[in-house]
Amino acid sequence: MSAPAQERPGSGGLAPAFAAARVRLGLIAVLFALAAVGWWWTVRRMRGMDQGPWTELGTLGWFLGTWVVMMAAMMFPSVAPTVALYARMTRRRSPLSPLLFAAGYLVTWAGGGLAAFALWAVVGRVGGDVLAWDRAGRWVAGATLVVAAAYEVSPLKDVCLGRCRSPLSFLLGAWRDGPGGALRMGARHGAWCVGCCWALMASLFALGVMSVAWTAVVAGLIAVEKTLPWRRVAVYGTAALLLLLGVLLVVAPDAVPALPVPGEMDPMA
Repeated sequence: MSAPAQERPGSGGLAPAFAAARVRLGLIAVLFALAAVGWWWTVRRMRGMDQGPWTELGTLGWFLGTWVVMMAAMMFPSVAPTVALYARMTRRRSPLSPLLFAAGYLVTWAGGGLAAFALWAVVGRVGGDVLAWDRAGRWVAGATLVVAAAYEVSPLKDVCLGRCRSPLSFLLGAWRDGPGGALRMGARHGAWCVGCCWALMASLFALGVMSVAWTAVVAGLIAVEKTLPWRRVAVYGTAALLLLLGVLLVVAPDAVPALPVPGEMDPMA
C-alpha cells in the first residue's frame, strides 16, 4: 500500500489541471447518467408490481438484477463526490480505476441484496405466510420501521455515516494501488455504506420494495444524510419520519401515502 502521489503546485501549468477537472466532471456526469438510466429501468421494471409491505421478491436472478440496477439508481448520486475525489487522487488519471471503484461499491451492495433474499427465503421456509398482512406482517413492518428509527441515532450509524461523509479520510486510510486496489477500495466503501443504510433498506422492504415512490423517498433520505451540511438535523429528521411511519403502519395504515394495504387492493388493478 502506498499513498497517492502528490502534485507539485505550478509544475504542470494550468492546462493539465483543467484537463483533470474535465475528467472528474465527466466522471460525475457518467455516474449521474447511469443513475438516471437506472431510475428509468427501475420504473419500467416495477410498474404494477407494488403489493405493499413484504412484496414477493420473485426468483433470485430477477431480484438480484433488479436490486443492482436499483442500487445504482439510488446510490450513485450520493457516492459521486467520493468517486470524483478518488479520480483526482489516483496516480495515472485513468478513467478505469474510478469505474472499478464504483463497480466494487456495487458488488458490496449486491452482496447485501443476496443476504436480504436469503433471509426472505429462510423466513418463508420456516414461518410460511407469517408476513401476511392479516397475520404478523403488519406488526413486523411497523416494528421494522421503529427499529430503523432507533438505529438512525445509534453510535454505529454515526460511525458509518461519518465515513460516508468524509471521503478524503476514508480514501487516505484505505488506499490501495492498481485496478485490484480500486475494486477493493470501492467494496470497502460500499461496506461502510451498507452499515450506514441497511436500516433504511429494511424500511423499504417493510413499505414495499417494488414501490417506486418509496424507493425515491429512501434514496432522497440517503442523499440528504450523506451530502447536506446539517448532519444532525438530517439524521434526527429521518428517525422521526421512520418512527411516525412505523406507528401509522400499525394503527392507521390507510394514512400512509402510496401504500397499497394487502387485502384491501383492487384485484383487477
